[in-house]
Amino acid sequence: MLKREADPDGSTEPTVNKSDEEWRAELTPIQYEVLRRGGTERAFTGAYWDSHEDGMFHCAACGAMLFSSRTKFDSGTGWPSFTEPEVAGAVILRRDRSLFMERIEVCCRACGGHLGHVFPDGPGPTGERYCINSNALSLHPEDPQTSAG
Repeated sequence: MLKREADPDGSTEPTVNKSDEEWRAELTPIQYEVLRRGGTERAFTGAYWDSHEDGMFHCAACGAMLFSSRTKFDSGTGWPSFTEPEVAGAVILRRDRSLFMERIEVCCRACGGHLGHVFPDGPGPTGERYCINSNALSLHPEDPQTSAG
């Protein structure tokens, strides 16, 4: 599952680089805690865990497009869950050995922000569940004119 850990050239360096002071000024305290310090919001408290709006979820820190509402599902966990990123290269997967367990951390490739974790218990063809913090996301509703068939 760690196949997307680095760019094809081997780079995992973010393309959006800001100082800690800049991130603190631009993000809310909870966004800063989640995105820049690897924190987690409490289950069932985030804005998107039960959202059913159509649109694209972008990184709340840098605006990079990450997940589509078409891949969002109710995992019952209290966090927004997706079967896959909209573009595989939009995220970086890393081993996370914190909290006395091993998980796979999901980070925004563009800014390096912590988004959440991915687990191998999701539905559909990928079998993956991207469990993402609401505070790491911003939803851009779909334009009905561009989403109509």
